Amino acid sequence: MSTIEKQIDVDVPAEVAWDCLHSVESYPQFVDGVREARPEGKRKAHLDLETGARVREVDTEITDRAKGGEKGNVMLWHTAKGESADLKGAFTVRAIDDQHTQVQVRVEYDPERTREAFGGPRGFAQSDAIQELVQHDLEQFKDLVEGKH
Repeated sequence: MSTIEKQIDVDVPAEVAWDCLHSVESYPQFVDGVREARPEGKRKAHLDLETGARVREVDTEITDRAKGGEKGNVMLWHTAKGESADLKGAFTVRAIDDQHTQVQVRVEYDPERTREAFGGPRGFAQSDAIQELVQHDLEQFKDLVEGKH
């Protein structure tokens, strides 16, 4: 498994960032490749992903670990069992002060299974591409959440 961690500071209260992360329907606005997203029950989400010329459907499971304080709140997620790409990760939301928040994302993936499921380059090129994608998604999240506030 490979792991990517990125973070960004946003100029909104922690509750605003936390609520946006839990608004599954907003994922297409900040996660590249997500065409449509919808909640399925309290802890699941269904995503339609555009990967090149094809559309893939992916189901995810979400678990919250609200800690509060300096440790922040953590939203864990992973693709459902049986998905060809075994992905998992976490969003951590930490209040810097009343109006500023740090959002950290961690993504764990198997490079070969991810490449088989979604295509793209191999090795370091794939890792670089995924890191750039995660950073870009964080920047889009910042634009979205700061625009909503």
